[in-house]
Amino acid sequence: MNIPLDLEARAHSEHAQSLRLWLRLLTCSQLIEKRVRAGLREQFDTTLPRFDLMAQLERHPEGLKMKELSHRLMVTGGNVTGITDQLVAEGLVERVGVEGDRRAFLVRLTPEGRSAFEHMATQHEQWIVDAFEGLSPRDLDQLHKLLGKVKQHQLDINQRVDETSE
Repeated sequence: MNIPLDLEARAHSEHAQSLRLWLRLLTCSQLIEKRVRAGLREQFDTTLPRFDLMAQLERHPEGLKMKELSHRLMVTGGNVTGITDQLVAEGLVERVGVEGDRRAFLVRLTPEGRSAFEHMATQHEQWIVDAFEGLSPRDLDQLHKLLGKVKQHQLDINQRVDETSE
């Protein structure tokens, strides 16, 4: 059996356990994301960035301004504009003017876009469930709690760093 090299293969037993764990987390994340990207492409002829944009709009039925979409997706305005243009052309999202501001507009899902997203989101959830199928409910709960501790600790570190850099 030929095992492909991944980030985790860079770690050696002499590396800190925390580094080996970090590389394992990254590898798992990349493997799951690869499956999701392939599934979106094969089953829905779409991309993960398009799915992510639609997911943001699904959470905000009233729509979001382009700047807010860009901020939430952590990408440039140009990236959001390109994806939005594609989705508008396909009838999945629409641009709606903002009352009192002729230059601004909101982007929101069309009814067709909402329906398409619901189908994609259902399948996306199943891919994620499948990714963790090898773990028992107890394992899942324990992993969730442990990663929650890591997250909180890192938030605390980031806050301290932000406070000292002000």
